[in-house]
Amino acid sequence: MKRISLAFITIMLFILTALSGCGKEEVASGGKSSKDVKQEITANLGGEPYTLDPAFASDTTSFWVISHLYQGLYTYDKDGKIVEGSASKVEISEDGKTYTFTIREDAKWSNGDPLTAKDFEYSWKRVLNPETAAYDPSQFYYIKGAEAYNTGKGSVEDVAIHAKDDKTLVVELKDPVKFFPKVILGEGFLPVNQKVVEANKEWAAEAEGIVTNGAYTVSEWKHNEQLTMQKSKSFWNADNITMNTIHFKMVADTTTEYQMYKSGELDLVTGLPAEAVEQEKDNEEYVNFPSFSVYTYTFNVKEEPFTNAKIRRALSFAIDRKALTENILKGGEKPAYGYVAYGVEFPSGKDFREEAPEYYKFDPKKAKKLLEEGLKEEGLDKLPEFTLKYNSEGNHKKIAEALQEMFKQNLGLKVNIENQEWKTYIDTFKQKNFQLARMGWGGDFIDPYPVLNLYNTKSSSNFTNWSNPTFDELLAKSLVEQDEKKRFELLHEAETVLMEEMPILPILFSAQNILISKKVEGIRLDVLSKPDLRFAEKVSE
Repeated sequence: MKRISLAFITIMLFILTALSGCGKEEVASGGKSSKDVKQEITANLGGEPYTLDPAFASDTTSFWVISHLYQGLYTYDKDGKIVEGSASKVEISEDGKTYTFTIREDAKWSNGDPLTAKDFEYSWKRVLNPETAAYDPSQFYYIKGAEAYNTGKGSVEDVAIHAKDDKTLVVELKDPVKFFPKVILGEGFLPVNQKVVEANKEWAAEAEGIVTNGAYTVSEWKHNEQLTMQKSKSFWNADNITMNTIHFKMVADTTTEYQMYKSGELDLVTGLPAEAVEQEKDNEEYVNFPSFSVYTYTFNVKEEPFTNAKIRRALSFAIDRKALTENILKGGEKPAYGYVAYGVEFPSGKDFREEAPEYYKFDPKKAKKLLEEGLKEEGLDKLPEFTLKYNSEGNHKKIAEALQEMFKQNLGLKVNIENQEWKTYIDTFKQKNFQLARMGWGGDFIDPYPVLNLYNTKSSSNFTNWSNPTFDELLAKSLVEQDEKKRFELLHEAETVLMEEMPILPILFSAQNILISKKVEGIRLDVLSKPDLRFAEKVSE
């Protein structure tokens, strides 16, 4: 598929949905199949996965591997359609609050254990257990009793997740949530084997300890070098998994990754260096399309000098996002003048983004005025120097250097930049050990709610230390609002509060720039996630 501007995202998403049947969007590479070709593919993660335990995963690097190893109650088929996964049947009560899942009779763990409803009950309650300290227990708060248990105000017995028997799981929600099936596609809802987890707390740290229920198992893990997955012989749907072996390299430098692709060491590249985009854009192996994600810098609003909203907003007005996307990155990214990415259709037929104002723009004079006002409110003469933190992989250095220069030129600020490798950076971010730090956020599904809800006071993914009761209330109202027009209006109001307070700096709406070898077909590309390699097929050596 050729490059396409964000002005046509809605059209593109419609086309991709039509191509895939329905559900998650996809495009695929071309080629002719051959049964004689070894079904083995090599891609690049960009760094060491933070974890392969679904309860603690928070990043796309880990998610890419985990999504191939485990399978939840729902999954995506090769066309991107949401279908039953480990569940063979799902029944929903008339009031929309009770879900009854029937686990497949032939579903097994890679060690031969049968997969049961009790595995899901254990895994979900493990995430909610406050002693587990899982990454995102708040995504379970739709379930009756979940929030109370996770926050120490209730007991595990009151959590409405119950295995009636080995093959029947019953889940009760606090309120009817239409998109709940999409919610439980999230990695935190994937099952783990209780016997394995309780026998070794480091079970997910090495290849030999990992037991999976999905399409693949980990056959080798050379840390910081390569991870290899093999198709699982015990997976219930193994006959439909076409790719036998997946090798993931761990090369952080995008230029090196690109060179490896050009030399034939990699079969696909998911992140092109900015300087390579122009020379590859007419290559038939090149695919460019928008992601439903926003590239941000996150403030720690308890760290001086960013306790003041005017100072935070001053930085936003000092950023020339158009120059950054068009002159530096050049990969189809678009300036972010709000938080929710393009791609969500409003009930009027327009894009959600188009129904909202531009909350800020490049305006150095306004930036200086806001900075002066904020400094005066804080009793400061000038803004102390501060540090932008970012991870080493990809084009993040280029962006950090551009922001550093813009803050210097437009506000006269002294800004330092500091990078860390991915696994270390994730810990730094989660520990809120930053003043201003790079991060990208994508929705679990295409809707404004999951991305805005990241900044809810109760959200486990809110690392800003920011809390706003009005924002929280608007989100809560939107969750139970059945009229779609009114629901979107509430979400627009919530985004307005977020942008006025500015605990995060939206920089750009991301795009995927991918190269796929003509030797491979059937890779499913998606606006929400990394490529799905399960149904890929190598057609030539």
